[in-house]
Amino acid sequence: MSEVQDELIGGLQTKAQAIREDIIKMLAEARSGHPGGSLSSVEIVTALYFHVLRLKSEDPQWPDRDRFILSKGHAAPLLYAALAERGFIPREELLTLRKLGTRLQGHPPWGMVPGVEASTGSLGQGLSMGLGTALAGRLDRRNYRVYVLLGDGESQEGQVWEAAMAAAHYRAGNLTAVLDFNGLQIDGPITEVMSPLPFPDKWRSFGWAVREVDGHDFQDLIAAFDWAKTIHDMPSMIIARTVKGKGVSFMENAAGWHGKAPDMKQTAQALAEIGAGTDFKGDNKHAE
Repeated sequence: MSEVQDELIGGLQTKAQAIREDIIKMLAEARSGHPGGSLSSVEIVTALYFHVLRLKSEDPQWPDRDRFILSKGHAAPLLYAALAERGFIPREELLTLRKLGTRLQGHPPWGMVPGVEASTGSLGQGLSMGLGTALAGRLDRRNYRVYVLLGDGESQEGQVWEAAMAAAHYRAGNLTAVLDFNGLQIDGPITEVMSPLPFPDKWRSFGWAVREVDGHDFQDLIAAFDWAKTIHDMPSMIIARTVKGKGVSFMENAAGWHGKAPDMKQTAQALAEIGAGTDFKGDNKHAE
């Protein structure tokens, strides 16, 4: 890598570590939430927010901003952590996740949190929203791009494929979807619940340009996002192979950590493994 590339990757790795730390602390404080799918997508979202997306945190409604829609809305802790790191919301607000009266709901609420482009959580709907947003930009002659993060279990939803078909039909070249392909959903392996495989063949058959990457490798991700910007006459899909619960040994590849918060002992271990220290006590101080 060049010196510039080394500096970029190093900076992104630092951001990813901070975001992982915040995710663990938020979930420990809330005593509920979704660590597995939040942690698996950290590098994807970090690359987007700190290299790819054109945004202005001081002007969240800037008309020419790029749009990011978290279709797998249960990964809201990841989105909030990225928004805080990018300056859209105060970092100290993160510990209000899922508490009474907070604007940081368990799934992202549009109109409450600066930087949240759509209310998501009912799985399967984000790609439709992304397509509508992309087509609106084309009609308004805006030069923004739209990025949608999908879950692999979410891909069992029929609306995903209706949106995929429509996006190809309307040649939405300003739309890029990223698939968090970690192989697990709340009930277990996606291939056992309702297999949506093979992903590359399916998306190509629906008229999308497709690229496969290591979803935890920033070089791979950056190259894929750069590639997507060169696709002008069709939507693009980046299939990112990831590890559910990435970065925390007892969460990795464990379906049980899809929606489960760590206790304080587990939180200390998770933070140590991430490299963030173990001094977090939280306000709740819940029992081990």
